[in-house]
Amino acid sequence: MAKSFLERIKAGEVLVADGATGTNLQQRGLAYGQAPEEWLFERPDQIMQLHRDFVEAGANIILTCTFGGTPLRLEHVGMADKAAEVNKQAVALAKQAIGDRNVLVAGSLGPTGQLLEPLGPLSAADCANAFAEQARALAEAGADLLVIETQFDMAEATNAIRGVRGVTTLPLVVSFSYDMGTRTMMGLEAGNVARELTELGVDVVGINCGKSLDENFENLKAARAATTLPIWMKPNAGLPRMLGVSDSIYDVTPEMMGQAAAAWVAAGANIAGGCCGTSPAHLREIARAAALEKQA
Repeated sequence: MAKSFLERIKAGEVLVADGATGTNLQQRGLAYGQAPEEWLFERPDQIMQLHRDFVEAGANIILTCTFGGTPLRLEHVGMADKAAEVNKQAVALAKQAIGDRNVLVAGSLGPTGQLLEPLGPLSAADCANAFAEQARALAEAGADLLVIETQFDMAEATNAIRGVRGVTTLPLVVSFSYDMGTRTMMGLEAGNVARELTELGVDVVGINCGKSLDENFENLKAARAATTLPIWMKPNAGLPRMLGVSDSIYDVTPEMMGQAAAAWVAAGANIAGGCCGTSPAHLREIARAAALEKQA
């Protein structure tokens, strides 16, 4: 029987998570501003092909196309009442793309897009319920683990964890984005985030998205010094340079991403992948570097 996500980490395996969903789908025809979740039904072939491309590049963890899959986010595209269907379809497509390969399906749960009271309109209960609804659907569809990602506010993350833990016992990664370099938009630093998440009982502490590779490497080192939990490292391929109104280019090359990934593993990352701008070509170099570094 195949080992579980946490068993593989405990055994010392360095796992490779996939690359970007949104930016790659945009390169494949997703309209600027269109929710990727819409393609789960309109272009399932493209969703599955992206999953397959990442697996062939070396990923052994595939994230579902559900970053905006809470009912709160789906409301903006008129799909709030289809939240369960959206998330179950995403898991089904990921599993179909993977086939019988030893690849894990990670349910992606992105931020709500709203601030919690008193800074914004979202109540703690509504936040927890939104994440619970999404997590329940992902778990029922057969996800192997869940990833609450691109968080920047500990209040939202805490309620997200509460919601998820109330409906499933699946392994839980919680990943923050340090969009201000070494701080989140709410001023949180990686070391303090790692300590708080450890106290909240998550299984894996994560860093994703953010700004430069150098700054995210500093965040990784700070997190590693603050927790003994496994670390999920999935930063952007740098920041995009806009070409016109809707086109962008990421200047970090696959080779640069591979060199960075070797340093991540050496510094204690247990899972390596990439966020925005990370193509299958980038992912191939990350996978190669992670394997070589682990053997060193």
